[in-house]
Amino acid sequence: MAFHVRKATKIIPHFRNGMRFLGSLRETPFAVHKIGNKVLGFENMLNHLSAHRFKSTKVEKQIDSVNDDRDNQVLNFPGGKVKFTPQLSFVPEREEERVPCFRVLDDNGQPSMFSNFTQVSKEIAMKMYNDMVTLQTMDTIFYEAQRQGRISFYVTSLGEEAINIASAAALSLDDLIVPQYREAGVLVWRGFTLKEFASQCFGNKYDYCKGRQMPVHYGSKRHNYFTVASTIASQIPHAVGAAYSMKMEKRDACAVTYFGDGGTSEGDFHAALNFAAVLEVPVIFICRNNGWAISTPISDQFRSDGVVVKGRAYGVRSIRVDGNDALAVYNTVRAARKMAIQEQRPILIEALTYRVGHHTTSDDSTRYRPVEEMEWWRVAKDPVSRFRKWIESNGWWSDEAEAELRSSLRKQLLEEIQLAERSEKPPVADAFTDVYDVPPSNLEEQERWLRKTIKTHPQDYPSDFPLL
Repeated sequence: MAFHVRKATKIIPHFRNGMRFLGSLRETPFAVHKIGNKVLGFENMLNHLSAHRFKSTKVEKQIDSVNDDRDNQVLNFPGGKVKFTPQLSFVPEREEERVPCFRVLDDNGQPSMFSNFTQVSKEIAMKMYNDMVTLQTMDTIFYEAQRQGRISFYVTSLGEEAINIASAAALSLDDLIVPQYREAGVLVWRGFTLKEFASQCFGNKYDYCKGRQMPVHYGSKRHNYFTVASTIASQIPHAVGAAYSMKMEKRDACAVTYFGDGGTSEGDFHAALNFAAVLEVPVIFICRNNGWAISTPISDQFRSDGVVVKGRAYGVRSIRVDGNDALAVYNTVRAARKMAIQEQRPILIEALTYRVGHHTTSDDSTRYRPVEEMEWWRVAKDPVSRFRKWIESNGWWSDEAEAELRSSLRKQLLEEIQLAERSEKPPVADAFTDVYDVPPSNLEEQERWLRKTIKTHPQDYPSDFPLL
């Protein structure tokens, strides 16, 4: 029987390279491998690599005495040497001082004289402001449309415009966005049109999801924007997997995933951070800590110093930033992207902000938080107003330009909503496609049942609902 013999002259002990090495071995139908004078089968090869990786745990090599002083002895443990101590001391549950929050602009839109930040050009600054106002206006009008019963559901980003737009401005279009559901501003920055937004929310024939998704659950392959899923935190491990793929392909890009503070209470968040740290993948985790996970305040979610400290626990480089300061967010994400790609490492960003609007149109946040609190954040901490003060101080903006921009946007949005509302819906057949190459019998039966129901009860469906 013919078989292949491969001589491994060097075994790489690191897991990330080891698994790639093993993957190539699996391709041979029958293979044995020579290590020194030993010939190993595939299963023995696995054991050999595992033993090589953890060889430092052998008892006879555990303790290395630096000198005669017992206090200076160390444990040579996987991950690095650990010093011994004769003192009984527990790691405190949290430091006395909280992790500081990076910011550039104060509440009056003026940069701190001690802040070290990368200045943005007039062109980028003006697009950032234009898109922040676009997102704010779009949220207001679509919210009103939902309240009028014209669409079934909506989620606003009010109070979080800086995180949306500034982070998008700091990224490359090659970077994959794996969003939650409050990141429409990233699509605004990438060129998703008002018509595309309206078509998705109204679920007409121009909707890329063919009317099969809830409103605000956008997705666009052209804009490298993964389709939104309603399930909390499920997108975070997906982003890590995508980043691992980018690493294997040696792409000059990273994956970026967004989530709220509530998402960090899900197991997916913790699994994803550990996954990313161990495999050392280029992914940026952006947490919008807006104080409330629907009706649950952060004080009822965790007792740690917010989210930023969770990164350190998993070995992920982390930073806390003022999420209402567009320049601070821009600088933070820009630096994070550079580190993630050049150093092949995950980065966690905790952006402190506040959800000014309700969680969704299905929520009434006045039932669990004071109206005065919401109003204070809306007026005193508005990220759009703060950034406007900065561009005005640079002589780049005026009251006249502001009025013209908002009037034009409102007119465009109302026109697109009317067109989207009148546009034909996707045909019934589209509800059963794009999953199976050959539809199974039970799915064909469901389609027949639906068509019969529409014909029997036409009053329950739009008159222009296409059956073909």
